[in-house]
Amino acid sequence: MAEALIDHEGGATVKGFLHRVSDLSAHPMGQKPVASGFLVLTHGAGGNSEAPLLVALADAFAASGLTTLRCDLPFRQRRPTGPPSPSDAKRDQQGLRRAVTLMREKFAGPAFLGGASYGGRQASMLLAEEPSLVEGLLLLSYPLHPPGRPAQLRTAHLSSLQTPTLFISGTRDPFGSVEELTAAIKLIPAPAKLVSIEGAGHGLLQNSNCETLPGKIVQEFQSFFRRR
Repeated sequence: MAEALIDHEGGATVKGFLHRVSDLSAHPMGQKPVASGFLVLTHGAGGNSEAPLLVALADAFAASGLTTLRCDLPFRQRRPTGPPSPSDAKRDQQGLRRAVTLMREKFAGPAFLGGASYGGRQASMLLAEEPSLVEGLLLLSYPLHPPGRPAQLRTAHLSSLQTPTLFISGTRDPFGSVEELTAAIKLIPAPAKLVSIEGAGHGLLQNSNCETLPGKIVQEFQSFFRRR
């Protein structure tokens, strides 16, 4: 069961829900690892930390042995609806930095940061400037360009991204095709991989895959980052 987490220290409020590793679900004989690590996971421009995809993934990651915090970005903490403005970007990145710092104070092991769409983009921009913040990056439905405007690529920072990065994207995502993302990933000097979800749109989670998608993403995550 997720527990609410609110922390006002450190200059940026961290607000979200913490999914702790279960005593029995992931580890035989009830033995939890000393340093299982953690994942900070955030939402897109139109959502919040209670987005169904984030809830499902946080449950799945915690069951697999990775404590997960799904958190609201600062722009969403200030207003319950509506998209972020360009001026929100730096504050949102600071919020993610603070969330990682807070989790490091509470949990041992490797740190990972991830986000859906806008949240993932802010995470990637943060890590392009601070590559040592975490050990790995998970990008769900990275918004490579606005729908219908493929020339407006959001790739300027990718050549500075030194963090191993796993992309998860639907084959019907209007924010970037598999071919476009494949080309963009080549700009990243760190290890990077794209996993395409057949038939999925920008939201990834849908009726046809809601039972299998979280497990698939966790499996791909473990496979990719275990090699690092």
